[in-house]
Amino acid sequence: MVNEIADRQLQRARAFDKSAITAIYDSFHPKIYRYIYRQVGEVEMSRDLTAEVFRRFLQAIKKGNGPENQLQAWLYRTAHNIVIDFYRRQQHRNHLELIDTIPGADSELEWVVDQHLLEQTLRKAIHALTPEQQQVITLKFLEGFSNGEVAEIMKKPVGAVKSLQHRALNALQRHLTPSREAATL
Repeated sequence: MVNEIADRQLQRARAFDKSAITAIYDSFHPKIYRYIYRQVGEVEMSRDLTAEVFRRFLQAIKKGNGPENQLQAWLYRTAHNIVIDFYRRQQHRNHLELIDTIPGADSELEWVVDQHLLEQTLRKAIHALTPEQQQVITLKFLEGFSNGEVAEIMKKPVGAVKSLQHRALNALQRHLTPSREAATL
């Protein structure tokens, strides 16, 4: 149902209907931003990269070679490609930035530190995965897409998505589970 509505809006946007373009932006901007932020972990950079996704979308429909259907898949695929390009340009930088967490008046500093360390550990583990495994984990578990939707976004068969997901979860488990040697120290 959501895809049908988005595809109807897409057809209107391809005819340069400003209200349809605005509706697409309003509908997908928060989702695309969240997806990129989970990959990059930096607020300002995530905003810039999200803007680039929508700039490319507008440029594509202006040239007449943008998506004709499956708008959601096109936007997520474009976002993924932009994140990959970002990391290629930033290869020598540390990608794990501190999260903008400010303890509230009733928060305990220890809890905030624990949450930050947990998030850092999880982000490191996810970044240790292959780019395709990262994309599957992010789309499936952080964005809440079904295997079919992930397959559509990634342009892969559902079986391949399930296999990537299985390998990614095994790799995360190995990365996040302390070794027996470390546990006995």
